[in-house]
Amino acid sequence: MPKRLPEWLKVKAPKAGVYDEVNEYLKTMGLNTVCKSASCPNIGECFSKKTAAFMILGNTCTRNCGFCGVYSGKPDPLDKNEPYRVAVAAAKMKLKYVVVTSVTRDDLSDGGAKQFADTIDAIKREIPDARVEVLIPDFKGDFDALKTVLDAKPFVLNHNIETVPRLYPIARSMANYQRSIKLLETAKAINPSIYTKSGLMVGLGESDEEIIQALTDLRNVGCDIVTIGQYLSPSKNNIEVMEFIHPDKFEYYRIKGMEMGFKYIASGPFVRSSYHASEIIP
Repeated sequence: MPKRLPEWLKVKAPKAGVYDEVNEYLKTMGLNTVCKSASCPNIGECFSKKTAAFMILGNTCTRNCGFCGVYSGKPDPLDKNEPYRVAVAAAKMKLKYVVVTSVTRDDLSDGGAKQFADTIDAIKREIPDARVEVLIPDFKGDFDALKTVLDAKPFVLNHNIETVPRLYPIARSMANYQRSIKLLETAKAINPSIYTKSGLMVGLGESDEEIIQALTDLRNVGCDIVTIGQYLSPSKNNIEVMEFIHPDKFEYYRIKGMEMGFKYIASGPFVRSSYHASEIIP
């Protein structure tokens, strides 16, 4: 296992000022972000630019994925006022492109789909010209729940496959690769005008051939956009990094994917699902 971070994976600590202002404001509003909950390495840059990826449905996940730093346990009851607070915060931060993700809520009958839809609607009321990207869980394959989200007309519907099928038992033991692929296929079938997006982590021990096959699977169901980034273990309780992937390999994946016909691929060590999301589609 690699012990030291290579030079291309070292980041500067965030500066005080705007970062602290955004952090304190979101705390005051009682809002969660995947930036903090999942220990994203880009948090300093994003908060300093007054951007964030809002995380709805609370801060406790009903699943316990091996790669993820979000707390797992019994969630609190659904907060009906959360969509409005997200919308107000997005307006206060003067966001024109709003990213909304969530924990997985298998305890809810619709997996939290209505909360997603309500959040999209609330943002559009507060910021009529905003584009909204949602990063959704798999809803346990409930396509009625998926349709609830799509009917609110997000600009981008994102669902991450995260890794290659062989590594699901250690990385996503409560998920299913084919179910995630089917969700993306169904989303495109329900509303072809909504961009679909997915993401992959590398450095878990996957092969080049497995990554290319995963990209092929995504393209075969009409996925438009893919993000590929380096897995970094958020804690000693999560699965270990097997390899730090060189930037040249990320470029190789990007070129291969673009040759398949994706509209855009963001591929690099620090790329995450919502990183620079507003810059992907003009």
